[in-house]
Formats: sequence, structure tokens, C-alpha cells
Amino acid sequence: MSDASLETLPGIGPVTQGWLTEVGIHTVGELRSIGAVEAYRRLRFMLPRRVNLNALYALEAALRGCHWLDLPQDVKTALQHQARSIDEALRRGGGARCTIA
Repeated sequence: MSDASLETLPGIGPVTQGWLTEVGIHTVGELRSIGAVEAYRRLRFMLPRRVNLNALYALEAALRGCHWLDLPQDVKTALQHQARSIDEALRRGGGARCTIA
């Protein structure tokens, strides 16, 4: 796992780096380990009015070493589906995510 700072990733500025740190992601290795979608989910739940789909694109692109505009359309489409699922869970609230058997 890489101990490199998040600031070394392209497209990750100080604001996003601060948000990632707040949700427990401190290094490039930690971000790689959980992936862009899980990082986005954590950010979206923490800051629902400030974090949007562009943040998910930026996280994925940063991990791929490119600009978010250069992500292939099929990747963007898959990320859009993931974001919709996360948004639905956010609208349902915390209780709807867990089932007691």
C-alpha cells in the first residue's frame, strides 16, 4: 500500500484532500484499497449538499492518473449507476440500509 500523500494524485486539491481525511482516507494506498466508489459514498454521506457526481469522476480519474474528462464513457456510465444507488440510500436514511434478521 502506498503511503504517498493524497495531494500527489492529479485532480485532488486541498478541499477534496481535507474531506477525504475527514472520512478516514489519508494516503493514496488507502484510497486505492477502498476505491473511488466507497470514498465517494463516505463523502456523500458526510457532505450530501457539497459532494456530487463530479467528485466521483475526479476520484476515479485520480486513481487512473488522468483527468476526469478523459474517463471512458462506459466507466462514467458505471459510475453514474453507482452514484444513483448511493443517492437512493442517502434519501432512505441510515435505518433503511440495515435489516435485522
